[in-house]
Amino acid sequence: MALGTPELPAIADGGSYVIRWERYRQTILGLGFEIQSDSIGSGNIGLPEGTASVPHDLVSSELSRFYSELIRAGGDRGFRYCRLALGLYLRGLSGDGRNIIGRWPEQMEELRDMVAGSGLEGVSVEYWSPAPYWKSNGSWVGGTLKHEDQAFLSQFADSALRDVAYLEENGLPVIWWGLQNEPDLVTTYSSCTYTDSLYFNAFRTVASRLRAKYPSIRIHANSFGGQHGIGGAAIRGDSRTLALVDAWTWHRIGTDSRELLPGMGNFSEESMGRAVYNNEFEYLTWDARAAPWYTVNTAQSIMNWMVFHDSPTWIWLHALKPTYNDESLGYSLGIWRPWDDDDFSQFPDLPKGHWTWNAPNWNAVAGFLRHLPWNAVRVEVDEPQLDSNRRIMAWIGPDRRRTFVLTNRTDVPHRFEVDVGSKAAFSGTRYGHDINNQSLGTKAAMTLSINVPAYRIEFWTETIGQQ
Repeated sequence: MALGTPELPAIADGGSYVIRWERYRQTILGLGFEIQSDSIGSGNIGLPEGTASVPHDLVSSELSRFYSELIRAGGDRGFRYCRLALGLYLRGLSGDGRNIIGRWPEQMEELRDMVAGSGLEGVSVEYWSPAPYWKSNGSWVGGTLKHEDQAFLSQFADSALRDVAYLEENGLPVIWWGLQNEPDLVTTYSSCTYTDSLYFNAFRTVASRLRAKYPSIRIHANSFGGQHGIGGAAIRGDSRTLALVDAWTWHRIGTDSRELLPGMGNFSEESMGRAVYNNEFEYLTWDARAAPWYTVNTAQSIMNWMVFHDSPTWIWLHALKPTYNDESLGYSLGIWRPWDDDDFSQFPDLPKGHWTWNAPNWNAVAGFLRHLPWNAVRVEVDEPQLDSNRRIMAWIGPDRRRTFVLTNRTDVPHRFEVDVGSKAAFSGTRYGHDINNQSLGTKAAMTLSINVPAYRIEFWTETIGQQ
């Protein structure tokens, strides 16, 4: 079925849904984003010497707005994690060439200030490429590890721990760690390919050292195909190595959220009791992205990972991308103008060092940042049938406030009859490709009748003091 094509018939008369607030599921930790903290060529081709990046390029007032309006989403807390690409968006080298450090003098201070100033818990780090010293081709781009023997991997593990220590010493708490982004892909930017055996042996060696020294850091694998990707079968088959895995991570880049419904994919199969989640989501092209279907599809990706796969988090690819990169509109939540961009035919009203919203992507995730607090607990919902175009998810926040979200990914309205278990007041907020944070007022009843227009996302949160 083509992406964007409705798969199931419309429920013209609506559907009845019962929220089971007493049936707890997983704790949802919060969402993450990736940061382009160094330069990359347009179309992801090449690694320019220039320093076009965020937070480096933003003027002081725009940095403050970036922290408060995007990362914190206008509240006390928004995103929880920043995904940091070692060897790509952090690719300076130590004097001996073995370790990754900041590429210009202020880079680590800029990242530290971003984490502290925006209230992030910390960073989720993984290698796009280890330092070229460890590579077969001596380059950031392409190649693999130059040896597989245990003595070499032990040295590599020591180096990886030094990279973690460097980040933490520079004010970047490491919350999640992964060995390698997309370990079976060759790209035109930083990469490193692995065979099954090399991934297994390298992961086992590095992760065991990391767990011993930093027991609080969560470890994930394989950052592309999860438990079914490169090295996954070997890890699942070795109990001591499996014990090092806290989560399996997938890249489902711009895919139809329908694939996450029961019976449609293998994302939770053979997970061996570990969490699974998507740690990279974006759209590769912009022409199709302009359609309102895609905004709702993004929201449903978040929901379906959490509802059908008990995911604890979900990560969008980039907070901000530059005005002049071909991939920027499909990848970003916002756009900034670098200091070396003198072409004002695009975004003519955007000054250098400033940023603006990419609404179709931002509006898809903003409501979750505002209404899904860190450490909320998802609860079950009884649905009349699983409808791939009209989804529901509910949770209870740490303050015990109850919330549910509804989506309608069709071109006709849909009426949700939602049984909330007792007469209670809920206030609504609407989002869509061209709508953000639109107030819908308050409804109070045991069963709330809510008409969701075409291609809209609605959050309904319990009003303080109401039961």
